[in-house]
Amino acid sequence: MSARTHPSTRSTAAGLDTRLPWWALALPVAAFIVLFLLIAGPGKAHAIGGDPAVGHVLERIQQTLSL
Repeated sequence: MSARTHPSTRSTAAGLDTRLPWWALALPVAAFIVLFLLIAGPGKAHAIGGDPAVGHVLERIQQTLSL
């Protein structure tokens, strides 16, 4: 059983009219800006003097993955 296809209401004589909603461009631009600011501004980042065991665990994981 075949289904009927309805013509698009946004079709023009030259072809389909491809319009994006405003958020389809705004969200990727906002995400790019936030990530760029996180990468570009590491001057205020400070290392936390925490438990040295965590550092040893991370070193072991890095050694294991580099094999």
